[in-house]
Amino acid sequence: MRSKFVFKDLYSIITFVISGAICVGLIFLLYDKYLNTLGFEENLKKLTGIYIGVSGFLSAILMVFLATSAMNQKSYKAKIIHKISKTTQKMHNFRTISEILFNSDIWLPGLKDYMEKDYSNLSYFDVKEFYKGKSKLAIEFLQETHHFGETENLYMELKSLLMTDPKEKQIPETINYPVFYNNNIIEKWVEHKCGSGLWYVFGYKFGNYKESLNLDAVFERHREKILTLANTIDNDVFEKSSFNEVFFSKLWEYLTKDVIPKLSQFQSHIDRKTPRLIYYLYIVFLLLIVFGVLVPITYLMLNFSVLAVIVSYSIVISTIFYVAITFHIFLSKEVNR
Repeated sequence: MRSKFVFKDLYSIITFVISGAICVGLIFLLYDKYLNTLGFEENLKKLTGIYIGVSGFLSAILMVFLATSAMNQKSYKAKIIHKISKTTQKMHNFRTISEILFNSDIWLPGLKDYMEKDYSNLSYFDVKEFYKGKSKLAIEFLQETHHFGETENLYMELKSLLMTDPKEKQIPETINYPVFYNNNIIEKWVEHKCGSGLWYVFGYKFGNYKESLNLDAVFERHREKILTLANTIDNDVFEKSSFNEVFFSKLWEYLTKDVIPKLSQFQSHIDRKTPRLIYYLYIVFLLLIVFGVLVPITYLMLNFSVLAVIVSYSIVISTIFYVAITFHIFLSKEVNR
């Protein structure tokens, strides 16, 4: 596949060089004709009107196409923004639930002090990426003998969902709920499957964690708020839920399988760059307008040197040659992008 793209790029370069050679050759040929053929400039002036008309017609078609493409891009982004706004709001709700649990008393006594004192500068992402050797604290944490029923990782995983930047180490007193989440944090959530550890514990291993995670310690008003937020996220999935490990298993599964992947997908769509084909056609449009319309009109109106219109003819003809030979390559690249 890579060799195929290299061939296409090489083909485009070779075609560009040939087009340049054609342009230079036409300039010398037409200028020589002008110097040695009587009445050649008059014939050139007669053809210039047709030349301007053809160039203007092609430019108008390209202008309409480019304007339509721009409007389609805008419409597409508007739809994506609408979709990402809904998913972003779901993520907001998940993070509010995470904040309630993170600050609650479900943890064993001493866990918070231990984590925030000894490992305050350590993040869940650092631990997951210990093999990169960027964080000595992560290696120290993994080698440490813990005494909190293996809930330290769950604590950090929950904390990671409250971050809006992977470089953050401390969670601010007031949690930030941005209009759009930063690509960097979304990529980290996806890469390390944030929420999957919580889903696994509540869905498959909660019996081993009953002594370490005390759900009964969550205040009644907070339980009601969590259930309300879950119903707001998806009423069909969480409508008849009770505040227990089964509910939290479904909750974190939904986050892992639905919300974070969609957030990543929509974000990649909204950040999608303008297609190369559009830039390609815009350059063609610009060349046609300048050398196919403006320069010839100026030549006729102000009686410029005939060399100006000869150069214009040569550039436009070589451009049309280049487009004719390479357009299918740019088109196929766009289709396969």
